[in-house]
Amino acid sequence: MPTWWHLVVAERIVLASRSPRRVQLLAELGVEPLVDSADVDETPHVNEDPVAYVRRVAIDKARRVAQRHADATVIAADTTVDIDGRILGQPADLNEARSMLRSLSARTHRVHTAVVVINSEGEASDVVTSLVTFQPLDDETLEWYLATGESVGKAGAYAVQGQGSVLVERVQGSMSNVVGLPLACAARLLGLQAPPDTAR
Repeated sequence: MPTWWHLVVAERIVLASRSPRRVQLLAELGVEPLVDSADVDETPHVNEDPVAYVRRVAIDKARRVAQRHADATVIAADTTVDIDGRILGQPADLNEARSMLRSLSARTHRVHTAVVVINSEGEASDVVTSLVTFQPLDDETLEWYLATGESVGKAGAYAVQGQGSVLVERVQGSMSNVVGLPLACAARLLGLQAPPDTAR
């Protein structure tokens, strides 16, 4: 990130998430947030569209945390994997993780991340979508990956920024979106911009 980027909002930044990946991604923007996560119901509604789902959950997180930090800028995000319109959240156990990964094998799926920012000026949100294509996964590769433990706590049961990268053939769109926070979107919603004399 160029050193001439600066934060134009004056309030503190609060990240409504416990995700260390999102903390690291915000650090790439020069933001060191206070972390204050919110426990919200992340159960998809019946027939809920994946994009509507991530937006709803991210908004719920942001609004819950904003109630505790009226003088701050709150940023929240939620990520889900979408295969044929089916929402793949975080697997409950290894059996569910195995099933998720098998459903992704040799196919292209969508990764949606909703980003929501709330501050004294109001509320803004957006959803970014990336396309991820998996390699064909044989049983040996599948069981090896499950044994790494990376599937735990990951939407779709994989971490593209970790050892899960070997499962992926290609990513179309924002890589940071697949990790959990699309940087360009987060920068725009937070008010990160270049000074007028250096902006391109």
